[in-house]
Amino acid sequence: MSEMTQTAAKPRIERAATASRTYTIFVIIGLAALILAPMFFYPIFLMKLLCFALFACAFNLLLGYTGLLSFGHATFFGGAAYFTAHAVKEWGFPPELGILTGVLGAALLGLIMGFFAIRRQGIYFAMITLALSQMFFFFCLQAEFTQGEDGIQSVPRGHLFGFIDLNSSTNMYYFVLGVFLIGMVIIWRFINSPFGMILRSIRENEPRAISLGYSVARYKLGAFVMSAALAGLAGGLKSLVFQFATLTDVAWQMSGEVILMTLLGGIGTLIGPIFGAGLVVTLQNYLATSQFPVTIVTGVIFMVCVLVFRRGIIGEFYASRLGRKLGFEHRR
Repeated sequence: MSEMTQTAAKPRIERAATASRTYTIFVIIGLAALILAPMFFYPIFLMKLLCFALFACAFNLLLGYTGLLSFGHATFFGGAAYFTAHAVKEWGFPPELGILTGVLGAALLGLIMGFFAIRRQGIYFAMITLALSQMFFFFCLQAEFTQGEDGIQSVPRGHLFGFIDLNSSTNMYYFVLGVFLIGMVIIWRFINSPFGMILRSIRENEPRAISLGYSVARYKLGAFVMSAALAGLAGGLKSLVFQFATLTDVAWQMSGEVILMTLLGGIGTLIGPIFGAGLVVTLQNYLATSQFPVTIVTGVIFMVCVLVFRRGIIGEFYASRLGRKLGFEHRR
């Protein structure tokens, strides 16, 4: 029996080894590309792409690995942008403490919103998050510290750790890249931890998870807060990159954009939302000055993906023959 078991397990072990080697190669190539990217592309464009890629990955943590569709993630992204901008401009916080303030504020908002939202499922959960998000939008419209429709402008980037001048686009880019990589490592560790395995079980069969004795509500709330905090990390970065925070960051359209990015790239995959965010941001950047309406082009691409790539671009690649051969299907 032991020999038969070892024989049956051998192909699985080989696929896992192949997947590990492939992932290592892709990670090295990706890191090299990101490090060299400012030599070939406009740094502001790259920083915007990284911010929204992190935002999409944070959202995917909730949708792809927990099965919860939130229509209110702009609250955490835009809320952290406001908190960071206000702390840096009005309180004189250095950029690292300003971003930390935004992350803590987003986590608190996630705790409050999640406490009410996780009591419902499906479309009711989505509608509650949308309603609470709209409440926060109108709060930002009326609050004094957000400066209403004008937003918080001329946000200083300051000096990182007191000596690295972030007014330099190169320094700012590598700071954003460093924060992005830290965020991705946190997400990777989170989804590959026992906590992440339980979240997947809740996504696949919630009644069974309850029958096994897991406190599903607490796990959902934990995932919601973690997703909100990481979305806040992206929002705080964005406010420093563009040096302003406006109502656009907390509008419902921002929640729709991150959903679109995640679905285009592939939900439940680690790098799918990065590709989705890259596609949407690139279209917005290069079609903004053309005669083509960006929203229509993006909508057409989304329709094609829904009809042809039901798992998203990266999701379909993982499920393809080449993806299975490389072991990606087993490393989602």
